[in-house]
Amino acid sequence: MQPRLRRVRLVTFGVLAVNGTAALLMPAIGLAREPDGARRILGALGIAMFCVAQGYVLHALVTPWARRRRPVLALAVASVASLPLVAPLGGAWPSWSWLAACLVGVIPVLVPRWWGWALVAGVVAVAVPVAPDVWWHTVVITGGFGLGVAAVNGLQVWFWDLLVQAEEGRAAQSRLAAAEERLRLARDVHDHLGHRLSVIALKAELAERLAPLDPQRARTEAGEVRALAADALADLRDVVRGYRRVDLAAQLAAIRQVLESSGVRCEVTGGADVPEQAGPLLAAVLREATTNLLRHSRATRCAIEVRASPTEVRLTVGNDGASDPRPDPLSSGLRGLADRLADAGGRFSYARAGGVFTVEAVVPAAPGNVRAMEPGGGG
Repeated sequence: MQPRLRRVRLVTFGVLAVNGTAALLMPAIGLAREPDGARRILGALGIAMFCVAQGYVLHALVTPWARRRRPVLALAVASVASLPLVAPLGGAWPSWSWLAACLVGVIPVLVPRWWGWALVAGVVAVAVPVAPDVWWHTVVITGGFGLGVAAVNGLQVWFWDLLVQAEEGRAAQSRLAAAEERLRLARDVHDHLGHRLSVIALKAELAERLAPLDPQRARTEAGEVRALAADALADLRDVVRGYRRVDLAAQLAAIRQVLESSGVRCEVTGGADVPEQAGPLLAAVLREATTNLLRHSRATRCAIEVRASPTEVRLTVGNDGASDPRPDPLSSGLRGLADRLADAGGRFSYARAGGVFTVEAVVPAAPGNVRAMEPGGGG
């Protein structure tokens, strides 16, 4: 789960928990009014049991991978068990009505459609005879306050579900883009090599048949097979070279969009005048730096700067998520990048100062050893 999604999840759970604090605060008045010590202890046990079950349910509401059967069962058991423990507290004070209100507040979220409202009506019907002397208080608390809690809970869970669906859609879009790129490569390989390989196979078969009958012609066919194989290999290299080509400006735009969609304000400077051979070098550093930022930091701002000169290109990535003064646990991965850049004739460094973590990469502008950093190359 992304850091932004984790933060929203915590906020949503906090709002749901605060919205349900009446289950603890208002019945506590009944505890304070209860003169019987034993009944007070049992009442406190019933309230605590209900609050734990309610927290279990609220946690399940904001946990997409959690199953809701057990939390719902726990809340049902706690509600039934709390009735004889909490209802007698405080005499005329409607102690259990507040628990019933919280129950009404969560039922429509857990059980949609008409049977959820049927359960709400059943809870109100059970709560009224519990305190017959103040039955109208019970109706107002259980029905009115409970429906208000249900509205807030439902709105929060709805927003959370929308955010989860948006994140799932973004992930599906990324997978689809990767699948389309693989299909493009497969299509290009097929278009360039399919016909040539078919001709090579036919000529090789013909050379094999002619070898005992006409050796001279068989040698001619074999030479043509060799020439066709060399052409096919050249075509394959052209396809792979085009596949490996990196547009750094497009990479910067895509990474900026990803960071801002994750709640990180991103400023990008430069990147349009980078030599083509330096693109794969800087793109590798850029991907590593931004991946580490999303996975391991709590950054809210990121600044990316690319400066090109006639001799070198410099990439700087800084973020404000370096609040931990301990050694960077990502240093091994960053050192690996430093080794790869060194093999390509470049330099790599990273530093933490004033709460800002900065990654800097310098690569040669001339071709030189740039191929060492290309996918499948040395280093």
